[in-house]
Amino acid sequence: MLSSAELRIPDIINSHEGPVSLSQIAAAAIPDTSSSPDISCLAGIMSLLVRRNIFTAQPSSDGSGDTSSTSLYGLTHSSRWLLSEDQLTVAPLLLMDTSAASKEGGIAFEKANGREIWDFASQNQEFNKLLNGGMACTVKIVMNAILSAGTDFGDGFGCLGSLVGDGTGAVLSEIVKSHPHIKGINFDLPHVVATVPAYPGVSHVGGGKERTETEWKKILKEGGFPRHKIIKIPALPSIIEVYPE
Repeated sequence: MLSSAELRIPDIINSHEGPVSLSQIAAAAIPDTSSSPDISCLAGIMSLLVRRNIFTAQPSSDGSGDTSSTSLYGLTHSSRWLLSEDQLTVAPLLLMDTSAASKEGGIAFEKANGREIWDFASQNQEFNKLLNGGMACTVKIVMNAILSAGTDFGDGFGCLGSLVGDGTGAVLSEIVKSHPHIKGINFDLPHVVATVPAYPGVSHVGGGKERTETEWKKILKEGGFPRHKIIKIPALPSIIEVYPE
Protein backbone atom coordinates (compact mmCIF):
# COMPACT_ATOMS: atom_id res chain seq x y z
CA MET A 1 0.00 0.00 0.00
CA LEU A 2 2.79 2.41 0.93
CA SER A 3 4.67 1.63 -2.29
CA SER A 4 1.58 2.35 -4.38
CA ALA A 5 1.12 5.71 -2.64
CA GLU A 6 4.80 6.65 -2.97
CA LEU A 7 4.77 5.72 -6.68
CA ARG A 8 1.40 7.51 -7.10
CA ILE A 9 -0.01 4.43 -8.83
CA PRO A 10 -3.66 5.40 -8.14
CA ASP A 11 -3.01 8.81 -9.77
CA ILE A 12 -1.32 7.14 -12.75
CA ILE A 13 -4.27 4.81 -13.32
CA ASN A 14 -6.75 7.63 -12.84
CA SER A 15 -4.97 9.79 -15.43
CA HIS A 16 -5.91 7.28 -18.14
CA GLU A 17 -9.40 6.75 -19.50
CA GLY A 18 -9.37 3.09 -18.48
CA PRO A 19 -7.29 0.32 -16.90
CA VAL A 20 -3.55 0.40 -17.62
CA SER A 21 -0.74 -2.12 -18.03
CA LEU A 22 2.33 -2.65 -15.85
CA SER A 23 4.55 -1.02 -18.46
CA GLN A 24 2.35 2.10 -18.48
CA ILE A 25 2.47 2.29 -14.69
CA ALA A 26 6.25 1.81 -14.65
CA ALA A 27 6.85 4.42 -17.34
CA ALA A 28 4.84 7.04 -15.43
CA ALA A 29 6.12 6.11 -11.96
CA ILE A 30 9.78 6.03 -13.01
CA PRO A 31 10.18 8.52 -15.89
CA ASP A 32 14.00 8.31 -15.74
CA THR A 33 14.77 6.28 -18.86
CA SER A 34 18.41 5.77 -17.82
CA SER A 35 17.32 2.97 -15.47
CA SER A 36 15.12 -0.01 -16.26
CA PRO A 37 12.35 -0.53 -13.68
CA ASP A 38 11.92 -4.01 -12.20
CA ILE A 39 8.61 -4.99 -13.80
CA SER A 40 8.53 -8.32 -11.94
CA CYS A 41 8.73 -6.51 -8.60
CA LEU A 42 5.96 -4.13 -9.65
CA ALA A 43 3.90 -7.12 -10.80
CA GLY A 44 4.27 -8.68 -7.35
CA ILE A 45 3.12 -5.50 -5.64
CA MET A 46 0.10 -5.14 -7.91
CA SER A 47 -0.80 -8.82 -7.57
CA LEU A 48 -0.87 -8.51 -3.78
CA LEU A 49 -2.92 -5.31 -3.87
CA VAL A 50 -5.38 -6.88 -6.31
CA ARG A 51 -5.92 -9.75 -3.86
CA ARG A 52 -6.51 -7.15 -1.15
CA ASN A 53 -9.11 -5.45 -3.40
CA ILE A 54 -7.06 -2.26 -3.60
CA PHE A 55 -6.90 -2.51 -7.41
CA THR A 56 -8.74 -4.51 -10.06
CA ALA A 57 -7.07 -6.66 -12.72
CA GLN A 58 -8.46 -7.89 -16.01
CA PRO A 59 -6.81 -9.94 -18.78
CA SER A 60 -5.61 -8.14 -21.86
CA SER A 61 -4.60 -9.55 -25.21
CA ASP A 62 -0.95 -8.99 -26.11
CA GLY A 63 -1.66 -9.40 -29.80
CA SER A 64 -0.89 -13.11 -29.90
CA GLY A 65 -4.32 -14.19 -28.79
CA ASP A 66 -3.13 -15.03 -25.29
CA THR A 67 -5.26 -13.02 -22.86
CA SER A 68 -3.60 -14.37 -19.71
CA SER A 69 -0.05 -13.13 -20.28
CA THR A 70 -0.75 -9.53 -19.29
CA SER A 71 -3.21 -7.67 -17.10
CA LEU A 72 -4.75 -4.23 -17.06
CA TYR A 73 -5.17 -2.59 -13.67
CA GLY A 74 -7.96 -0.31 -12.50
CA LEU A 75 -9.10 1.50 -9.37
CA THR A 76 -11.44 0.26 -6.66
CA HIS A 77 -13.35 2.22 -4.03
CA SER A 78 -10.40 1.65 -1.66
CA SER A 79 -7.68 2.94 -4.00
CA ARG A 80 -9.73 6.06 -4.83
CA TRP A 81 -9.00 7.21 -1.27
CA LEU A 82 -5.35 7.50 -2.38
CA LEU A 83 -5.97 9.91 -5.27
CA SER A 84 -3.87 12.95 -4.35
CA GLU A 85 -6.15 15.52 -5.99
CA ASP A 86 -9.37 14.12 -4.52
CA GLN A 87 -10.99 16.26 -1.81
CA LEU A 88 -11.35 13.21 0.45
CA THR A 89 -7.85 11.82 -0.10
CA VAL A 90 -6.07 10.05 2.74
CA ALA A 91 -2.79 9.69 0.84
CA PRO A 92 -0.94 12.28 3.02
CA LEU A 93 -2.19 10.48 6.15
CA LEU A 94 -0.88 7.14 4.86
CA LEU A 95 2.49 8.66 3.98
CA MET A 96 2.70 10.31 7.39
CA ASP A 97 1.82 7.15 9.34
CA THR A 98 4.30 5.04 7.37
CA SER A 99 7.19 7.50 7.23
CA ALA A 100 10.43 6.33 8.85
CA ALA A 101 9.83 8.71 11.75
CA SER A 102 6.42 7.16 12.49
CA LYS A 103 6.70 3.47 11.66
CA GLU A 104 9.89 2.97 13.66
CA GLY A 105 8.31 4.50 16.74
CA GLY A 106 4.60 3.73 16.48
CA ILE A 107 3.08 4.41 19.85
CA ALA A 108 6.61 4.62 21.31
CA PHE A 109 7.46 7.55 19.03
CA GLU A 110 9.43 9.41 21.66
CA LYS A 111 11.49 6.31 22.49
CA ALA A 112 12.31 5.69 18.84
CA ASN A 113 13.07 9.31 17.90
CA GLY A 114 14.31 10.83 21.13
CA ARG A 115 11.53 13.41 21.42
CA GLU A 116 7.75 13.67 21.25
CA ILE A 117 6.10 13.95 17.86
CA TRP A 118 5.30 17.69 17.93
CA ASP A 119 8.83 18.64 19.01
CA PHE A 120 10.25 16.33 16.34
CA ALA A 121 8.04 17.97 13.71
CA SER A 122 9.19 21.43 14.76
CA GLN A 123 12.80 20.42 13.99
CA ASN A 124 12.12 18.37 10.86
CA GLN A 125 10.52 20.34 8.02
CA GLU A 126 9.88 17.29 5.83
CA PHE A 127 8.10 15.38 8.60
CA ASN A 128 6.25 18.54 9.65
CA LYS A 129 4.96 18.81 6.08
CA LEU A 130 3.83 15.17 6.17
CA LEU A 131 2.19 15.65 9.56
CA ASN A 132 0.29 18.77 8.49
CA GLY A 133 -0.77 17.11 5.25
CA GLY A 134 -1.97 14.03 7.10
CA MET A 135 -4.01 16.13 9.51
CA ALA A 136 -5.42 18.39 6.79
CA CYS A 137 -6.60 15.57 4.55
CA THR A 138 -9.12 14.47 7.18
CA VAL A 139 -10.90 17.84 7.21
CA LYS A 140 -13.52 17.09 4.57
CA ILE A 141 -14.19 13.65 6.07
CA VAL A 142 -14.54 15.09 9.57
CA MET A 143 -16.83 17.92 8.47
CA ASN A 144 -19.08 15.48 6.59
CA ALA A 145 -19.17 13.26 9.68
CA ILE A 146 -20.04 16.19 11.94
CA LEU A 147 -22.84 17.36 9.68
CA SER A 148 -24.27 13.84 9.49
CA ALA A 149 -23.86 13.07 13.18
CA GLY A 150 -27.45 14.02 13.97
CA THR A 151 -26.54 16.61 16.63
CA ASP A 152 -28.00 20.09 16.94
CA PHE A 153 -24.76 21.71 18.13
CA GLY A 154 -24.46 23.58 14.82
CA ASP A 155 -27.38 25.81 15.82
CA GLY A 156 -25.13 27.44 18.41
CA PHE A 157 -22.85 29.02 15.81
CA GLY A 158 -25.37 31.80 15.28
CA CYS A 159 -24.72 33.31 18.72
CA LEU A 160 -20.93 33.09 18.60
CA GLY A 161 -18.71 36.12 18.02
CA SER A 162 -15.43 34.21 17.89
CA LEU A 163 -14.35 30.59 17.60
CA VAL A 164 -11.00 28.94 18.35
CA GLY A 165 -9.67 26.03 16.30
CA ASP A 166 -6.35 24.30 15.76
CA GLY A 167 -4.24 22.40 13.23
CA THR A 168 -4.03 23.92 9.78
CA GLY A 169 -7.21 25.93 10.38
CA ALA A 170 -9.04 24.21 7.53
CA VAL A 171 -11.96 23.00 9.69
CA LEU A 172 -12.26 26.43 11.30
CA SER A 173 -12.28 28.07 7.87
CA GLU A 174 -15.18 25.85 6.76
CA ILE A 175 -17.21 26.98 9.80
CA VAL A 176 -16.33 30.65 9.28
CA LYS A 177 -17.20 30.31 5.60
CA SER A 178 -20.69 29.12 6.57
CA HIS A 179 -20.99 31.69 9.40
CA PRO A 180 -19.03 34.78 8.24
CA HIS A 181 -19.98 36.79 11.35
CA ILE A 182 -17.63 34.59 13.39
CA LYS A 183 -14.01 35.63 13.97
CA GLY A 184 -11.86 32.52 13.61
CA ILE A 185 -8.70 32.06 15.72
CA ASN A 186 -6.47 29.14 14.77
CA PHE A 187 -4.50 28.26 17.91
CA ASP A 188 -1.72 25.68 17.58
CA LEU A 189 2.01 25.14 18.06
CA PRO A 190 4.19 27.91 16.57
CA HIS A 191 5.84 25.67 13.96
CA VAL A 192 2.39 24.47 12.83
CA VAL A 193 0.84 27.90 12.27
CA ALA A 194 4.06 29.15 10.68
CA THR A 195 3.47 27.04 7.57
CA VAL A 196 -0.33 26.90 7.25
CA PRO A 197 -2.19 28.74 4.47
CA ALA A 198 -4.15 31.94 5.02
CA TYR A 199 -7.94 31.70 5.25
CA PRO A 200 -10.45 34.58 5.04
CA GLY A 201 -11.73 35.47 8.51
CA VAL A 202 -9.17 33.29 10.32
CA SER A 203 -6.09 34.51 12.20
CA HIS A 204 -3.28 32.14 13.20
CA VAL A 205 -1.83 32.28 16.73
CA GLY A 206 1.07 30.18 18.04
CA GLY A 207 0.45 28.12 21.18
CA GLY A 208 -1.78 25.26 22.36
CA LYS A 209 -1.30 21.50 22.79
CA GLU A 210 -3.17 18.19 22.74
CA ARG A 211 -4.99 17.23 25.96
CA THR A 212 -6.51 14.13 27.52
CA GLU A 213 -10.16 14.05 28.62
CA THR A 214 -9.05 14.62 32.22
CA GLU A 215 -7.00 17.66 31.21
CA TRP A 216 -9.91 19.01 29.16
CA LYS A 217 -12.27 18.55 32.11
CA LYS A 218 -9.94 20.55 34.36
CA ILE A 219 -9.34 23.43 31.94
CA LEU A 220 -13.03 23.66 31.00
CA LYS A 221 -14.10 23.75 34.64
CA GLU A 222 -11.55 26.50 35.35
CA GLY A 223 -12.95 28.40 32.36
CA GLY A 224 -16.50 28.32 33.72
CA PHE A 225 -17.81 25.21 31.97
CA PRO A 226 -18.31 22.55 34.68
CA ARG A 227 -20.25 20.17 32.41
CA HIS A 228 -19.23 18.67 29.10
CA LYS A 229 -20.28 15.89 26.75
CA ILE A 230 -18.04 14.00 24.32
CA ILE A 231 -19.84 13.03 21.11
CA LYS A 232 -18.35 10.25 19.01
CA ILE A 233 -18.65 10.66 15.24
CA PRO A 234 -17.64 8.35 12.35
CA ALA A 235 -14.17 9.92 12.08
CA LEU A 236 -10.92 10.03 14.06
CA PRO A 237 -11.73 13.10 16.24
CA SER A 238 -14.68 13.55 18.60
CA ILE A 239 -16.86 16.57 19.41
CA ILE A 240 -16.82 18.12 22.90
CA GLU A 241 -19.93 20.08 23.89
CA VAL A 242 -19.50 22.27 26.99
CA TYR A 243 -22.13 23.89 29.23
CA PRO A 244 -21.83 26.79 31.70
CA GLU A 245 -24.15 25.12 34.23
